[in-house]
Amino acid sequence: MVEATISLVDRGTIRTDVNHLIEGFNMGSADEENPDTMMVEGPVYNLVIDHPEGTILWDTGSHPEAGEGHWPAELYATFEHRDADERDLETALDDVGYAIDDIDYVFQTHLHLDHAGSLHQFAETDVPVFVHEKELKYAYLSAKTEEGSLAYVAEDFDHDLNWEVVTRDRSTYFEDVEFLHLPGHTPGLMGTKIDLDGHGTVILTGDQAYARANYHDEQPLGAGLLWSRQHWLESLRFLKDLERKHDAEMFVGHDAEDVERLEGGLP
Repeated sequence: MVEATISLVDRGTIRTDVNHLIEGFNMGSADEENPDTMMVEGPVYNLVIDHPEGTILWDTGSHPEAGEGHWPAELYATFEHRDADERDLETALDDVGYAIDDIDYVFQTHLHLDHAGSLHQFAETDVPVFVHEKELKYAYLSAKTEEGSLAYVAEDFDHDLNWEVVTRDRSTYFEDVEFLHLPGHTPGLMGTKIDLDGHGTVILTGDQAYARANYHDEQPLGAGLLWSRQHWLESLRFLKDLERKHDAEMFVGHDAEDVERLEGGLP
């Protein structure tokens, strides 16, 4: 167990159709051919892991100009992050007592637009940015060609960054902190397992589970948020095995209840 702390960095709220988050949540039927669309809000957050070997920023959140043209208009209409400009990375870090210059390492769960939008803060610096090899390749494929996914914005990650490319399924770069490859939502999504002194084992799933229903009830993400359903299911089983083995406390990607449990920090 490592003597580290985890601080929540509040980056605001994103709003989208619930069918993106939970497969088939709101479907038509013979009795109700045109059900009302249900829009839901979820928190966007980063974390600061204050570790004896350095201060790690876990994800970098949305670009502050997401709603001012940085995100394509159609994407912004689908995933509205209307307070991104108010909850920019510098402001949000300051709220929990950190500055950008305090960050020694950046860990990117993946490179979607609501997770990698503040990487420009670390451009042309020597701050290592951890990302999985498969994620980096898929992000460039998606942003630079007609293939892949629409959820990547090249201007988020196409910078002079000190990439630290992760290639293995389970990697340990810091004492009692393990990076976990969790393909499904994207090819190179990573979560994190931390054995935290004074608290126990914590597992951060990232967007492997966007909401608690995805993890606890095993309801898949909507098809538009799944690169591979089969990989997603395999990653879910892997996480549940880890949870049982280590009696771990789980935190998912965008659920308000999980964010409430992170408020005030860990341990």
